[in-house]
Amino acid sequence: MAMVFMTAPLGLIGVVLALLVTRAPLGFVAILGIIALSGMIMRNSVILIDQIRAEMEEGLDPWNAVVEAAVHRTRPVVLTATATVLAMIPLTRSVFWGPMAIAIMGGLTVATFLTIFFLPALYAAWFRVARQPAAGGEQRVAGEPVLAS
Repeated sequence: MAMVFMTAPLGLIGVVLALLVTRAPLGFVAILGIIALSGMIMRNSVILIDQIRAEMEEGLDPWNAVVEAAVHRTRPVVLTATATVLAMIPLTRSVFWGPMAIAIMGGLTVATFLTIFFLPALYAAWFRVARQPAAGGEQRVAGEPVLAS
């Protein structure tokens, strides 16, 4: 749970950049957008952690489970974030809802990419997941075909 909460501030980087670039105010409505954004980011984190655990239950070692989960969840997470960002575009013209839309768009764009890279690294560090050498002393990536010699 702590790991999921640690990903929520990643969106603030994008929020600040987006609000500065567009010169939108950080008012009450933008703060509501930041709260909503935190929920979106944490949902993505929960999905990614759940995928890591599912991969481990299927028999992958922890290192390959982290890698495979990040690879398998990248497309769905990016597509849902893109759909959300594109859906916010019409709201950016609104005087009232514009700052909220800009905050969500900027924060979700940056946080999505940071979560895809930061959360697997955090998971590996948190649980001390180390890369296991493959049989024969070679390193092998999960999903990579084994060629017979």
